[in-house]
Amino acid sequence: MGELMWKSRLPVNVLPAMVASAALMACTTVAAVSKAPEDIASSLKLPPGFKINTFAKLNPAKGDYFRGPRFMAFGPDGNLYLASSVDDTVYMLPDRNHDGVADEVVTAVDGLNAPNSLVFVGDIMLVANQDGVVRVETKDGKWPARKLTPLISGLPTGGHTLKTIKLGPDNHLYLNVGSSCNVCVEKDPLRATILRYTIDGKPAGAPDGSVSGARGAVWASGLRNSQGLAWHPGTGDFYATNNGADMRSETKGGAMNDELPPEHINHIEPGKHYGWPHCWGNRFTDPNFPGKPGFCATTQPPAITLRAHSTPIGITFLDKTDFPAEYKQDAIVALHGSWNRVEPYGYKLVRIRFKDDKPVAVEDFVTGWQTRNSAWGRPVDVITGPDGALYVSDDRAGLVYRITYNKK
Repeated sequence: MGELMWKSRLPVNVLPAMVASAALMACTTVAAVSKAPEDIASSLKLPPGFKINTFAKLNPAKGDYFRGPRFMAFGPDGNLYLASSVDDTVYMLPDRNHDGVADEVVTAVDGLNAPNSLVFVGDIMLVANQDGVVRVETKDGKWPARKLTPLISGLPTGGHTLKTIKLGPDNHLYLNVGSSCNVCVEKDPLRATILRYTIDGKPAGAPDGSVSGARGAVWASGLRNSQGLAWHPGTGDFYATNNGADMRSETKGGAMNDELPPEHINHIEPGKHYGWPHCWGNRFTDPNFPGKPGFCATTQPPAITLRAHSTPIGITFLDKTDFPAEYKQDAIVALHGSWNRVEPYGYKLVRIRFKDDKPVAVEDFVTGWQTRNSAWGRPVDVITGPDGALYVSDDRAGLVYRITYNKK
């Protein structure tokens, strides 16, 4: 199959004609694990002027679905912190001499429950476990943590169980809850959503439309698995990555099409529904799992799409990097890579170009983790450091990378 890059908001109802020759389901799997190269920098391709180095080494991959280094955050102390789901731990990665390489790997918080991400609210660290959010307390500001206090509890687990937490520009907490399944009607209204809470853990979702304006925690729904959350630096618009369903066809009872459905980058608005499990792309109805007649016409289409099963996860805008001016309004998305394509795809970073404050094109930014049907790395998260560099986590190679731009 040739590589398709979605250069604009392409209506999905034209996709079948474009991908009629795409390979259908044969033997689908994640790209095979290959050994990380000795020279990481020369094995990855970046645009001219950019440089990448290994910032930190953690646990290497132990299998195809290794959940090692996941989401990251810089603390008020300037140090990088990283959640590791497989270790039930948050690590601190200090770079005290500012040479672009972590000095050591420090256990900051242990005894967690499949942590996927963390956020700082002032000096306080909050960690998103798979079943809720905990507040981390230290003694005299020293690690490891001394106490974990539940802040948000009782979130559903299983299925897409890992949770991402972010602090929005409105000083509220945003948290994703993935679906329990590939395609189904959820019984739990918290599944396949983005939730919103006050910083003290009270539900602050979209009003339910009643006279009372009651609020639960649900901010947006119909989102199969939206782990990457970010806000546009100019407009404040909220964007989230989303992973589409597996094993879909454009015809009822048809064979699986490798190129369906497209992955989404969604502009998240309160109270809106984004289509899953019945719709994808530009309000296209899944012929093998249709909802009520006319339902898809009421859902929110994606802001822009990515190639099917590339698994976009982390997203960040580049306004605070030391990158060239033409990058400042754009975003970088980490493609974790496919697990269910005949031909593996993803395993790279892509740049989402914005024009007039809207996403208009997708292009490669860093490639080289995948070589044919194998991949030695799987990017997860991307964030900007206080030094203006871009940091990238990789849960297959067990690495954190640092990307800089040479102004000369």
